[in-house]
Amino acid sequence: MHVFVLKGDFELLDAYVPRLFELGARGLEEKPGEVWAYFPERVELPLPGRWRELPDEDWLEAWKRDLKPVVAGPFVVLAPWHDWTSPERRIVLEPGMAFGTGHHATTRMALEALAGENPAGKRVLDVGTGSGILAIAAALLGAEALGVDTDASVVPVARENARRNGVAPEFRVGSVEAAEPPYDVVVANLYAELHAELAPAYARLLAPGGRAHLTGVLTGRAPRVRRALADAGLRPAGERREGEWALLSFER
Repeated sequence: MHVFVLKGDFELLDAYVPRLFELGARGLEEKPGEVWAYFPERVELPLPGRWRELPDEDWLEAWKRDLKPVVAGPFVVLAPWHDWTSPERRIVLEPGMAFGTGHHATTRMALEALAGENPAGKRVLDVGTGSGILAIAAALLGAEALGVDTDASVVPVARENARRNGVAPEFRVGSVEAAEPPYDVVVANLYAELHAELAPAYARLLAPGGRAHLTGVLTGRAPRVRRALADAGLRPAGERREGEWALLSFER
């Protein structure tokens, strides 16, 4: 197994995480001051870091052993090899195939916020869908869900994940321009600067009384997102924090 070791401060590392998955990473491990990204083969990476090698069998077995089911609100996120007998709704994902497996605080907070909307019968938009986990969760809760992503390679992964979970949300290549308003709920696990840029689009996409739940935001960058959403005419509707991460909720 080829490991790309990326060094830097926490905020710098966070900015690279989605890009590492886009470039073919099959798993990430956060360590103090660095991230280890696991690749099946070496690729050209436009990122500062260094390569190191690990035996495939050792890494794969350790990864499967250490990867645990994650409970988030009414859901438990599982890998295909996990067993689970508790009453939570199961979301089964093949980890590492696209960004968003429930093992990061931002995804967990988004799942909890989505469930709190009681979205049955509502229209839900997942911006930057990645693995499709949020659109899948919305569909499991009875919503009419659409997931969009600018990376065309993740859309087949999201569709396969949805099939595995017995639901059929729609997935499209693109960003907010690929969605037709109005939506009752918008969820997006991106990063602060992109949320600020998309603020007018969030306002346009939401139905009156609709809510946006925006995560992937480091707490130090949250003020920028708040200002942009307020400037777009949206009202604050709550905030969640877990460690260095925030989920910001706004209402139209």
